[in-house]
Amino acid sequence: MLWLEKMALACAALAGMLLTLIALMTCASVLGRNLLGASLAGDFELTGAAAALAIALFMPLCQARQGHIVVDFFTSGLSRNATNALDRGGCILTALVTGLLTWRTTLGGVNAWNNHTGTMLLGLPEWLVFAGMVPPLALTGLIAFLQSIARQPPHGLKVPP
Repeated sequence: MLWLEKMALACAALAGMLLTLIALMTCASVLGRNLLGASLAGDFELTGAAAALAIALFMPLCQARQGHIVVDFFTSGLSRNATNALDRGGCILTALVTGLLTWRTTLGGVNAWNNHTGTMLLGLPEWLVFAGMVPPLALTGLIAFLQSIARQPPHGLKVPP
Protein backbone atom coordinates (compact mmCIF):
# COMPACT_ATOMS: atom_id res chain seq x y z
CA MET A 1 0.00 0.00 0.00
CA LEU A 2 3.06 2.25 -0.11
CA TRP A 3 2.29 3.38 -3.66
CA LEU A 4 -1.21 4.44 -2.56
CA GLU A 5 0.24 6.58 0.21
CA LYS A 6 2.64 8.16 -2.30
CA MET A 7 -0.30 8.96 -4.55
CA ALA A 8 -2.15 10.39 -1.56
CA LEU A 9 0.87 12.54 -0.70
CA ALA A 10 1.03 13.78 -4.30
CA CYS A 11 -2.64 14.71 -4.15
CA ALA A 12 -2.11 16.61 -0.90
CA ALA A 13 0.92 18.43 -2.32
CA LEU A 14 -1.13 19.42 -5.36
CA ALA A 15 -3.92 20.67 -3.09
CA GLY A 16 -1.43 22.70 -1.07
CA MET A 17 -0.03 24.31 -4.22
CA LEU A 18 -3.54 25.03 -5.46
CA LEU A 19 -4.55 26.70 -2.20
CA THR A 20 -1.32 28.71 -2.18
CA LEU A 21 -2.05 30.01 -5.68
CA ILE A 22 -5.60 30.87 -4.69
CA ALA A 23 -4.38 32.70 -1.57
CA LEU A 24 -1.93 34.71 -3.70
CA MET A 25 -4.65 35.48 -6.22
CA THR A 26 -6.99 36.61 -3.44
CA CYS A 27 -4.30 38.87 -1.99
CA ALA A 28 -3.66 40.38 -5.43
CA SER A 29 -7.37 40.93 -5.94
CA VAL A 30 -7.84 42.60 -2.54
CA LEU A 31 -4.76 44.77 -3.00
CA GLY A 32 -5.87 45.70 -6.51
CA ARG A 33 -9.34 46.59 -5.27
CA ASN A 34 -8.05 48.73 -2.39
CA LEU A 35 -5.04 50.35 -4.07
CA LEU A 36 -5.98 50.54 -7.74
CA GLY A 37 -9.76 50.40 -7.63
CA ALA A 38 -9.87 47.25 -9.76
CA SER A 39 -10.00 43.61 -8.69
CA LEU A 40 -9.47 40.42 -10.61
CA ALA A 41 -12.64 39.42 -12.44
CA GLY A 42 -14.02 36.07 -11.37
CA ASP A 43 -11.73 35.61 -8.39
CA PHE A 44 -14.58 34.20 -6.31
CA GLU A 45 -15.36 31.66 -9.04
CA LEU A 46 -11.78 30.42 -9.06
CA THR A 47 -11.72 30.35 -5.25
CA GLY A 48 -14.85 28.20 -5.10
CA ALA A 49 -13.61 25.78 -7.74
CA ALA A 50 -10.18 25.52 -6.13
CA ALA A 51 -11.66 24.93 -2.68
CA ALA A 52 -13.82 22.06 -3.96
CA LEU A 53 -10.86 20.53 -5.75
CA ALA A 54 -8.54 20.97 -2.77
CA ILE A 55 -10.98 19.26 -0.41
CA ALA A 56 -11.15 16.25 -2.72
CA LEU A 57 -7.36 16.23 -3.10
CA PHE A 58 -6.74 16.23 0.66
CA MET A 59 -9.10 13.32 1.33
CA PRO A 60 -6.84 10.43 0.21
CA LEU A 61 -4.03 11.38 2.61
CA CYS A 62 -6.48 11.91 5.44
CA GLN A 63 -7.87 8.42 4.87
CA ALA A 64 -4.46 6.82 4.43
CA ARG A 65 -3.31 8.22 7.77
CA GLN A 66 -6.67 7.73 9.48
CA GLY A 67 -6.82 11.45 10.15
CA HIS A 68 -10.58 11.66 10.49
CA ILE A 69 -12.09 12.91 13.71
CA VAL A 70 -12.77 10.02 16.06
CA VAL A 71 -15.03 10.39 19.05
CA ASP A 72 -14.09 7.51 21.30
CA PHE A 73 -16.20 8.46 24.29
CA PHE A 74 -18.41 5.40 23.83
CA THR A 75 -15.70 3.03 22.62
CA SER A 76 -12.86 3.79 25.03
CA GLY A 77 -13.81 0.86 27.26
CA LEU A 78 -14.07 -1.67 24.44
CA SER A 79 -11.48 -4.33 23.71
CA ARG A 80 -8.90 -3.86 20.95
CA ASN A 81 -10.72 -6.41 18.78
CA ALA A 82 -14.02 -4.57 19.14
CA THR A 83 -12.34 -1.24 18.36
CA ASN A 84 -10.62 -2.75 15.31
CA ALA A 85 -13.95 -4.15 14.09
CA LEU A 86 -15.54 -0.72 14.43
CA ASP A 87 -12.58 0.87 12.62
CA ARG A 88 -12.94 -1.64 9.78
CA GLY A 89 -16.66 -0.91 9.62
CA GLY A 90 -15.86 2.79 9.41
CA CYS A 91 -13.45 2.09 6.56
CA ILE A 92 -16.11 0.10 4.70
CA LEU A 93 -18.62 2.90 5.22
CA THR A 94 -16.06 5.46 4.00
CA ALA A 95 -15.35 3.32 0.94
CA LEU A 96 -19.07 3.10 0.16
CA VAL A 97 -19.68 6.82 0.63
CA THR A 98 -16.67 7.86 -1.44
CA GLY A 99 -17.71 5.36 -4.09
CA LEU A 100 -21.10 7.06 -4.18
CA LEU A 101 -19.44 10.49 -4.31
CA THR A 102 -17.16 9.34 -7.13
CA TRP A 103 -20.09 8.01 -9.12
CA ARG A 104 -22.24 11.13 -8.63
CA THR A 105 -19.33 13.49 -9.30
CA THR A 106 -18.62 11.63 -12.52
CA LEU A 107 -22.26 11.97 -13.57
CA GLY A 108 -22.18 15.66 -12.63
CA GLY A 109 -19.11 16.17 -14.80
CA VAL A 110 -20.67 14.34 -17.73
CA ASN A 111 -23.81 16.44 -17.33
CA ALA A 112 -21.74 19.65 -17.22
CA TRP A 113 -19.87 18.49 -20.34
CA ASN A 114 -23.06 17.65 -22.23
CA ASN A 115 -24.73 20.95 -21.29
CA HIS A 116 -21.60 23.07 -21.84
CA THR A 117 -22.08 24.79 -18.50
CA GLY A 118 -19.54 27.30 -17.31
CA THR A 119 -19.01 29.81 -14.57
CA MET A 120 -20.86 33.11 -14.84
CA LEU A 121 -18.02 35.61 -15.27
CA LEU A 122 -15.10 33.65 -16.63
CA GLY A 123 -16.98 30.97 -18.51
CA LEU A 124 -14.69 28.35 -16.97
CA PRO A 125 -16.08 24.93 -17.98
CA GLU A 126 -17.57 23.35 -14.86
CA TRP A 127 -16.72 19.83 -16.00
CA LEU A 128 -13.04 20.59 -15.35
CA VAL A 129 -13.65 20.82 -11.60
CA PHE A 130 -15.70 17.63 -11.61
CA ALA A 131 -13.02 15.84 -13.62
CA GLY A 132 -10.36 16.96 -11.16
CA MET A 133 -12.36 15.69 -8.19
CA VAL A 134 -13.07 12.17 -9.47
CA PRO A 135 -9.56 10.63 -9.21
CA PRO A 136 -8.87 11.68 -5.60
CA LEU A 137 -12.34 10.57 -4.53
CA ALA A 138 -11.79 7.19 -6.17
CA LEU A 139 -8.36 6.95 -4.53
CA THR A 140 -9.90 7.69 -1.14
CA GLY A 141 -12.44 4.93 -1.63
CA LEU A 142 -9.76 2.46 -2.72
CA ILE A 143 -7.59 3.26 0.30
CA ALA A 144 -10.56 2.90 2.65
CA PHE A 145 -11.57 -0.42 1.09
CA LEU A 146 -8.05 -1.82 1.32
CA GLN A 147 -7.81 -0.67 4.94
CA SER A 148 -11.03 -2.52 5.72
CA ILE A 149 -9.66 -5.84 4.43
CA ALA A 150 -6.01 -5.45 5.50
CA ARG A 151 -4.47 -7.94 7.95
CA GLN A 152 -3.42 -5.23 10.36
CA PRO A 153 -5.95 -2.84 11.89
CA PRO A 154 -6.98 0.09 9.69
CA HIS A 155 -4.94 2.52 11.76
CA GLY A 156 -1.83 0.58 10.76
CA LEU A 157 1.40 0.63 12.70
CA LYS A 158 0.16 3.10 15.30
CA VAL A 159 -1.38 0.25 17.30
CA PRO A 160 1.15 -1.66 19.43
CA PRO A 161 1.20 -5.45 18.89
